[in-house]
Amino acid sequence: GHPLIHLGYAHELSSREIAMETLSMAASSYNHMHKYLDDPHYSASQPTENSTHSPLELLCRIQKDSRFDNLFSHEGADNIGPLFENHEALVLEYWNKWNITDPTAQFKASQMAAAALLVATINPNDGEKKRYDFFIVHLLTTSHAVRILLPLIPEKWHVPLVRQWWLLTLAVYIAQLRPEIKLTSVTDYDLKGRGWEWVDEQALKGNHALDAHYVKALRAMKTAAETWGDEDDFYIKAAVRFASEFDGWGGFGSEELAGRHR
Repeated sequence: GHPLIHLGYAHELSSREIAMETLSMAASSYNHMHKYLDDPHYSASQPTENSTHSPLELLCRIQKDSRFDNLFSHEGADNIGPLFENHEALVLEYWNKWNITDPTAQFKASQMAAAALLVATINPNDGEKKRYDFFIVHLLTTSHAVRILLPLIPEKWHVPLVRQWWLLTLAVYIAQLRPEIKLTSVTDYDLKGRGWEWVDEQALKGNHALDAHYVKALRAMKTAAETWGDEDDFYIKAAVRFASEFDGWGGFGSEELAGRHR
């Protein structure tokens, strides 16, 4: 997802340097997942059984689907390769269950799902400060990148790009052991008078202002609220909860942890 994220930032910042970095990353990140995007054989031509318009509903189904139980002994990105190698049909089943008939409305729903994945999968009872999932945050920032890029590309590529995000989301969510999404941990959150001005202050001057992924996550939620509106205060509640509880990143597998300690 990094080439996509950087391409979005290249456009937002009008930066040739970031654009060149993006092309280099894309050229060196072309992996096994691209075959599902390049070959129409893997995409269902008609809606599949039990398909739905809601990505969040599908994620909740995956969380409860016992066929995913005990696939991995630990969370981490190193699970993604074995997931497709050994359980390709199961992943593609859910990939094709998202029936996109209203791209704008369903992309809006996918942005909410991305924020929910980051914030609503963290147990609110696990102490005042929490470690958020480093890999799941990339589902939010890639969604932000898709929103930036959709108006810039030909219409025929709109749905394929969103489906690319959906495949990445499925892979990461399953690799991270399908944490339960508890929407009430966001919808029932008490803002205590805090709003976007407070969130901006945390991003710019807070204890984690130098953590790029922390800042990018807050910005992605704010721009989603600006794009779609936030009548139910979902994005502001998610952002305030994230900003107030964040105490670093987790979700790393054994390989990532070994790399971080070298």
